[in-house]
Amino acid sequence: MASQLPRIPWFVFTVFEPISLLAGAIPAILAPEWFASQQTFQLTGSIVTKSENEAVLSGPALMVTRQLGNTYGVAAFVALAVLYTTSEVKVVRNYLIALWICDIGHVVITVLGLGYERAVAVGDWNAMTWGNIGATLFLFLTRSAYFLGFFGEDGKRSTSQHNKDKKSHGYRTTTSNIMSEQHPVPDAVPDSWDQESESYEDTHEHLSIDEDRDQDYVDEVGENEEDEDEEEDKEEEEDDDDDYDEEYMDGAFELEVMIEAVSDDEGADGIDEDDDDAAGNPLHGRILRLLATLIRGQYPRQGMFDDDDDYDDDDDYPWRRRRTRPREPLDPDRFPKVPSEEGRKLMESGNFGAFDAREPDTDTKRLARRILDRELGLGSRAGRKATHNPMAQQMIPSTTPEMIIHYDQPVCCGQFSDDGNFFYACVKDYRVRLYDTSNPYNWRHYKTVTYPFGRWTLTDAALSPDNRWLAFTSLQSSVCFAPTDPNDTGDPYSLELSSTNHQMGFRGSFSIFSVRFSGDGRNLVAGTGAESIVVYDIERRQTVHHVRGHDDDVNAVCFADKMSPHILYSGSDDCTIKVWDTRSLGDGREAGAFVGHVEGITYIDSKGDGRYILSNGKDQSMKLWDLRMAMSSSDYERKDAAKPTRTRGFHYDYRSDRYPEDCWFKHPHDNSLVTFRGHRVQGTLIRCHFSPPGSTDSRYVYSGSYDGSVYVWNMDATLKAKIDVNGATENVRLGWPNRRVTLVRDVGWHPNAPLLVASAWQGHGAEAGTASLHSFNENDVDEAEPGMGLSVDEKLAPAELSY
Repeated sequence: MASQLPRIPWFVFTVFEPISLLAGAIPAILAPEWFASQQTFQLTGSIVTKSENEAVLSGPALMVTRQLGNTYGVAAFVALAVLYTTSEVKVVRNYLIALWICDIGHVVITVLGLGYERAVAVGDWNAMTWGNIGATLFLFLTRSAYFLGFFGEDGKRSTSQHNKDKKSHGYRTTTSNIMSEQHPVPDAVPDSWDQESESYEDTHEHLSIDEDRDQDYVDEVGENEEDEDEEEDKEEEEDDDDDYDEEYMDGAFELEVMIEAVSDDEGADGIDEDDDDAAGNPLHGRILRLLATLIRGQYPRQGMFDDDDDYDDDDDYPWRRRRTRPREPLDPDRFPKVPSEEGRKLMESGNFGAFDAREPDTDTKRLARRILDRELGLGSRAGRKATHNPMAQQMIPSTTPEMIIHYDQPVCCGQFSDDGNFFYACVKDYRVRLYDTSNPYNWRHYKTVTYPFGRWTLTDAALSPDNRWLAFTSLQSSVCFAPTDPNDTGDPYSLELSSTNHQMGFRGSFSIFSVRFSGDGRNLVAGTGAESIVVYDIERRQTVHHVRGHDDDVNAVCFADKMSPHILYSGSDDCTIKVWDTRSLGDGREAGAFVGHVEGITYIDSKGDGRYILSNGKDQSMKLWDLRMAMSSSDYERKDAAKPTRTRGFHYDYRSDRYPEDCWFKHPHDNSLVTFRGHRVQGTLIRCHFSPPGSTDSRYVYSGSYDGSVYVWNMDATLKAKIDVNGATENVRLGWPNRRVTLVRDVGWHPNAPLLVASAWQGHGAEAGTASLHSFNENDVDEAEPGMGLSVDEKLAPAELSY
C-alpha cells in the first residue's frame, strides 16, 4: 500500500513520521531526566536556575517516562508494519484517521502543559516543543490534505512490484488459463461434481495431462508473458485498485474450480474405489475449498460448504465447527417413525394414564362428553370416579399466560413442590425465590434465599422428600441448604461435597451440574464437571462415594424410585446414561447403561416408579427408556457401545450452533423405547419431564426448547400441544421490546391443577428472565380479576412497562 500513496504523503507517513517517533523514543528511554526537562522551556529574559534546567525524577516517574518512550517506538513500528504490509486502502485510511485524532490530542495536551504564554512564544521553542507542536501540526495538516484529495488519488502499485507478483503467482495464472481454455468457468460452482456429467469427464481428462506437457505449457506461456510485459505494464498503470482486486478474485475463483475438480478426482481414484457413486474425499475437498476461499480474500461463512441451500442461516451464529461429509448418502428414513408403535403400546397399557377407545373427533368433544357423563351420574361410582382421569388428560395449558414474572437475570430452573403448595425459581443472580402456591391462581412471594459466593450461575435445585429443605447448587463443589418453611428465617448453610479422603482419587473442588435427594432423604447425589458422581451422607456430613463413571461432564442425575435410595441414573456429555446401585458403588462399576443419543445428555427425569426414565439430548431428541432394557455392564464393555459416538468425528457446540440434521444417525446399539423430536436443545441444558399423575394422569412428556416454546408429546411421539412462550411474552418484555429472543430452559407442571410455569431466558444476550404461568383456558380472554397476562416483578408487585 505504501507504494500506492501519492509521493508527498508516502514520504511523510513512511519516512518522516517513523523517524520522528524514534527520535522521541530513544532519549525517553536512554536519558529520561533530560527528556522530561526538555518538555518545557524558559521564556526570553527570564532568570534560569539550576533547578529549573534539570529534572530530578523519582522511580515511578522514571518508569513512566521510559514507558512513554517505548510507546513512541511501538507507534513507529506499527506505522511501518501497516503501511508496508497491507494492500487494503480502507485499512490504511482508518489507521491514518486514528492518528489524525491522536494528533489533536497530542497538541492540546502539550499546550495545556506549557500554558498559553509559552505556547504562543514560537521564537523561544526548543527542539522538544517543535517536535510536540510543530511536527505534530505538520502531520495533522498533511493527513487532512490527503483525506481531502489535495495530493490526488491513490496510485497503482509500481510496475516492478506488479511484475514481481505476476512471477510469484505465475503457476496460478497459468493453471487458471488452462482451466479457462479447456473447461470454461461456470457462473456458479456446485458443492460437488456429478461424475456422470460431461463437465466432470472433461475436467478429469484435463487433469490426466502428464507432467512434462504441463511444464512445456508453463514455459511457453512464460515466454509470451515476457514479450507482452511492456504493453501490460502500460495498461496496468491506467487501472485502479478495484480493477486489480477484481482480476485477482477472478483468478482465485478459477483456482477454486480447479480445487474442487482435483478433490473429486482424488476421491474417486483413491478413497471409495469399490463404490461407483463415490463423490470423493470430502475432508480433502473441504480443506482445499477453504484454501480457495481464503485466497479470494473472503472469510469462511456459515453454511458455505453445506449441501442444503435452504439451510436457515438467520437463526444461527456465523462461526461454527462443521462436520465432514458422509461418504455415503444418508437414509432419509433413518429418523424414528412417528407415531411410534412402542409408544402406542405404552398408551394402551395403562402405565401412562387411562386409555379410552371411544375417541371423538376433537378434544373439546371428548372433554364435553365426560363432563356430561359426570353431571348426569351415568355409570357406576367407580366409573364416575374413573372419568376424572381422562378429563384431566384433556386440560392442557394454553399459550395465553395468566401471569408473567419478570427477573433481572435469566431463570435457570423452576418447579412446584410435590404437594403443589409452593414454587421455587432459581435465577442466575444466585438467588432462589419461593412463592406460596397453595392457591395456584393467586400466588404470594414469601422468601428469597441466596447462595453465598456463587460462581457464574445457579445450576440446579432439588426438594427433600418431605418438602422441608431446598438444596441448590452453583459451579462450586458445595451444596447450599435452605428451609422452605415461611416461618424459618434462618440463613442457608452449605455442605462441602469435595472429598478430603485422597483414597477416592479426587482432590480440590469441582463444579456441580445436578443434585437430587434420595428417597429416604438421607443422601444427596450430585453430577459433577469432574466426570463423576458424588453420593453424600447428609447426617454424617461426609462423602461416601465419589466415582468417575463417565468420560465427560455429568449433567444430570436422579433416583429411579422416590421411595428407594438404591438405584440411580447419571447422564453425561459422553452420550450415555448409566445405572448405578449405591450398594455396590465401591467398585466403581455401573450396573447397566443406556445408549442411543448421539450427542451429550442435558437432563434426565425419572417417572418415580423405578422403571421408566426420560432424557433430553443435544442431538435434538428426547428419549424414553425402560430399566428392564438396560444394557448390562459386561455387554456394554464387550460391544464397546460408546464407540459410535466416541469416534463420530464431529463436535457440536450446543451453546452457539444449530445442530445439522444430516449429522444425526441411528445408534447401532440404541436400547430406548420411544424417541421424541421437534424441539431444539441448544444454548443451554434444556430440561424435560414426565407430566404429573394428578393433573394429567401421567399421560404426556414435555420439554422446553431453544425456540421459546414448550412441547408436549403423547407417548407415541406425536405432538399433543405446543405452548408459544416467545409469543406470549413478546409484548410485555421490560426494557427490551425489540429483542425477540426467548429460550425456555425448564418447565414445571402443577401436580394437581391444569397449569404450568415456563422458566425462560429473555433478551438478545439472555440478560433477563421470566417465569410465565399458563393454565387451561379455552379462550384468550378471562372475565375474572386480575385479567390474564398480568406482568409483575419478582415479588409479584405490578410491573410497569418501560416503553
